[in-house]
Amino acid sequence: MDGLTISDSAEILTTLAGHISGFNPARISDHGLHVAKVGITDTIGVTLAGLPEPCVQILMNTPGVADAVGPALIFGTAKRTSALDATLINGTASHALDFDDFSSIMGGHQSVPLVAPLFALADERGLTGRDMIDAYVIGLEVEHRFARAVHPHHYDKGWHPTATLGIFGTVAACAYAMKLGPQKTALAMAIATSMASGLKANFGTMTKPLHVGHSARNGLMACYLAEQGFEANVSAMEHHQGFLNVFNGEGLFDPAPLTEEWSDPLDIELPTLSLKQFACCGSMHQAIFAMMGLAKDEDLDPNRVTNIEIGLHARRLRHTNTPFPESVLQAKFSVQYTVARALNDRAVLLKDFEGEAFFDPDIKRLLDITTARPLPDDGPGPTGLWDATISVTLDDGTVLKRDVIDMVGRSGDNAMSRAELREKFMDCAVPVISFDAAAQAFDSLMNLETCDELDDVVSFLSSN
Repeated sequence: MDGLTISDSAEILTTLAGHISGFNPARISDHGLHVAKVGITDTIGVTLAGLPEPCVQILMNTPGVADAVGPALIFGTAKRTSALDATLINGTASHALDFDDFSSIMGGHQSVPLVAPLFALADERGLTGRDMIDAYVIGLEVEHRFARAVHPHHYDKGWHPTATLGIFGTVAACAYAMKLGPQKTALAMAIATSMASGLKANFGTMTKPLHVGHSARNGLMACYLAEQGFEANVSAMEHHQGFLNVFNGEGLFDPAPLTEEWSDPLDIELPTLSLKQFACCGSMHQAIFAMMGLAKDEDLDPNRVTNIEIGLHARRLRHTNTPFPESVLQAKFSVQYTVARALNDRAVLLKDFEGEAFFDPDIKRLLDITTARPLPDDGPGPTGLWDATISVTLDDGTVLKRDVIDMVGRSGDNAMSRAELREKFMDCAVPVISFDAAAQAFDSLMNLETCDELDDVVSFLSSN
């Protein structure tokens, strides 16, 4: 086992594992506690909404998936299976609609790698609500530390950070919940370096949400294996053929955030942890808000519009420039489609990503006159990563413009209210479970720290 066990030279994973195992939950402020509950609650809602999606139904009908009898609930059903299979299915469902929260630091979605495996563990090992919150906060912290170590190159190269970095959040959260201790936590992280995957080339297809289910399952699997003494090279992060060098390349990462002491306040306090009001890629939300605000304030008649120009940062536009979507999944990554919807309907709703809504004749006319371009690198007006500009030309030659600066979803001072959170949760959940069950689930999740047994919450998420 020489070279396979923890050694002084394995600085990154051993140090990180020490921070995870030695975490003091008293560091979580009241605000951090609230943010964690919001993230968990929102994720459960979008998971229920994602259950009927073809990517989830195909996965559930795949031979060998969810065939095992176990304690873990597949949300929105009466079926219980192994924790690994429930994580795979619930994890995929949680990202199926691209309606889950996201983080500008992570360059992806911070909650979906954490919630499905933690609930599966809760069903299996009897976690309390407070156990869930503490593990969630740790997982999010680790995700952000990996993001700071590898971005922007990791994101620009084409990796899907929700999966490739989220797996380490999964491991951190589950290892803490399982009380693995520092040595086995480091081993679980080392195992996960060989199980991380997810390419942005598959954005706009069923495989994107599969990234999340697969990654979360792998992260939980890594913890199970480490718990039993499975071997791995705990230098696999900094090794010349390890995660950092292979996924990014020599000199294209900064390992310091992985080994630094965790800051006070924790990252759960950040104002850039964003909820989605729209069930599509978060990179487009600022453009949607710009058009929606312009359309409402100017009382725009879509029939009078002759030209629409969208400006979005090049990094955001790279995976959202889909001028004429031909599927629901492509529509979720079409800034042209979502902006056209915002103009035509003054809203972008779940129903707009169902059936063949993107073939609506009124929308097709707007798509024909819409162009999207990258924002300039500098100069007056919007230029930033989370900026957008909209320009609309009317049939009399009038040009109307609206800019949105530094808007990362609903976050910070623009956070969703409890009423808005409940409205989104109910919209997501009620098609799958009863109204009363959804209402009870929302209230219980928003008081999660008081739940001594999570089965009291999980019971509301069953179809029974």
